[in-house]
Amino acid sequence: MAPADKRSRLVNAAVSLAYRDGFGATSLADIASEAAVPLGNVYYYFKTKDEIGEAIVELRLSQMAAMLQRWDEETSPKDRLYRCIEGVLDNKESLARRGCAIGTFCSELHKVGGAVAAKATGIFSQYLSWLETQFRALGKGKAARGHAVHLLSALQGISLLAHTFHDPSLVTMETRRLKRWVEDL
Repeated sequence: MAPADKRSRLVNAAVSLAYRDGFGATSLADIASEAAVPLGNVYYYFKTKDEIGEAIVELRLSQMAAMLQRWDEETSPKDRLYRCIEGVLDNKESLARRGCAIGTFCSELHKVGGAVAAKATGIFSQYLSWLETQFRALGKGKAARGHAVHLLSALQGISLLAHTFHDPSLVTMETRRLKRWVEDL
């Protein structure tokens, strides 16, 4: 097995476990076991748990960039915003069961603080910047930042509520409302 494959399996296992159990509750031994890699091999790729946290952040940043790039394929800013909202709607069952993987991870990291938490801020910064760009393209000028914050807050908020109540219908209701709001802009 190529070293990149083992590293990738370790990172993917860490992502899965951090989402399911929380990053703080996930041990290096848990990650090794989930990835089917001997614990001693973990230290070849990651000297500390923080290094695994950084790898998760890097993966999430890459995934976010790819998602934003897919949304950018839409021809109008409104259509791009609709795709963003529909992305949350498409994940309503998962959100109701386990919450937002990125929001939960970032929130947990920020409770502890440190370099990994600071780096994780980049995930939402990237998302917020993209949203602001869409609202600017809609001609919202100085209000673009406020609209972007509102939309991201609403999407994260409904993710939290759906998880709290284990109710995916809340996501359906809120995403419909958000699409009407975008339409009316």
